[in-house]
Amino acid sequence: MARTFDRMISGLQQRYAALPEERRPPLALRTAEGPLRVFGTGEPEATLVIRNGQGMAALASMDHTAIAEAYVRNDLDVEGDLLRVLPVRHAFGDKHPLQYVMRFLRPLTMGQVKADRALVPEHYDRDPAFFLAFMDRRHRCYSHGFFSHDDESLEDAITRKLDFALEAVGARAGSRVLDIGGGWGAMTEHAGRRGIRLTSLTISEPSRAFIQGIIDAQQLPCEVRMEHFFEHNPAEKYDAIVNLGVTEHLPDYPRTLKHYDTLLKPGGKVYLDASAHRIKHSVSTFLEKHIYRGNGSLMCLHEYMEAVAGSPFEAELVVNDRWNYALTTRHWARNLDNNREMVIQRWGEPVYRLFRLYLWGCVDGFERGMLDAYHLVLSRMERTPAPWFATRNEAGS
Repeated sequence: MARTFDRMISGLQQRYAALPEERRPPLALRTAEGPLRVFGTGEPEATLVIRNGQGMAALASMDHTAIAEAYVRNDLDVEGDLLRVLPVRHAFGDKHPLQYVMRFLRPLTMGQVKADRALVPEHYDRDPAFFLAFMDRRHRCYSHGFFSHDDESLEDAITRKLDFALEAVGARAGSRVLDIGGGWGAMTEHAGRRGIRLTSLTISEPSRAFIQGIIDAQQLPCEVRMEHFFEHNPAEKYDAIVNLGVTEHLPDYPRTLKHYDTLLKPGGKVYLDASAHRIKHSVSTFLEKHIYRGNGSLMCLHEYMEAVAGSPFEAELVVNDRWNYALTTRHWARNLDNNREMVIQRWGEPVYRLFRLYLWGCVDGFERGMLDAYHLVLSRMERTPAPWFATRNEAGS
């Protein structure tokens, strides 16, 4: 045990020293028996605790996924501010080629829709009360708000975002609007109260039942359908589409835009927002295994805009929302921690620790610029313009 501990300490010291200075907060490491090591200079800002041999083995593996899973099992723990420990995660590897290949093999063999139906609901099929333990209380919106200042309430920031999305696509009383990914009825309720005829799509039965309850209780002019986006083919085209945080589950951008085109009236608009990364398919193994199954990917803006350029759509607005998402996830993480006892009692400590690691990890990623976020407004043009080279040839002939 002592020899393993010494080898592990040596490896950790080398990896810690190789990190950029801003990712090297002073940290302490100890076992349940007590040996203590300090990394960095100054008073430790948090302590990583190795509770047992499984925790020791996970840390000694220097593997990002194994260490995260050990935290979820409570084989490893953090005393102090978890957010101060998270920058050090970049010292560890994440090489799981089989897991990576399977992300793309399943959709190829099963088809995208069947793969999504089999995997994506694993995240959303939890008891809605679990998500209500950390989301905003006014709307229950599982995407980021638009903050006017850092100290604004999450509820007001979400209201501002929902208002903006509907106004951006020109939705009015009587408009037919498609909501992709209904979540827990945030857009259904907000639009329905304005007299907007909204159709919400979901592939999660708990989500469908929750939204239907909202529609029935308030007699909203809305409907919720248990359908995948690519399966949805209504008899009448929509005036507008809103997509709050589902682009991450639709990584085939050309196919998505093509289906938008089939669903929208000429001149119709799409509002969408998404968390993003500059490298597509950069989801960690831990997130793919335990949070978002399937071949989803954070939005890659330059690839998305390339797809837009080859579609009947033009971008009217592109806005960087990284700080808005940082503030949103900070609210969610704090809400989860404030409801710790209730969450553990109802759903177990591993679920609490899993989502605690996920949400505070998002805060760290957004605040340090490792993650991005955007909202876009797209307009379906009346006709697709000719390629630039055709226009140039005609002008020169």
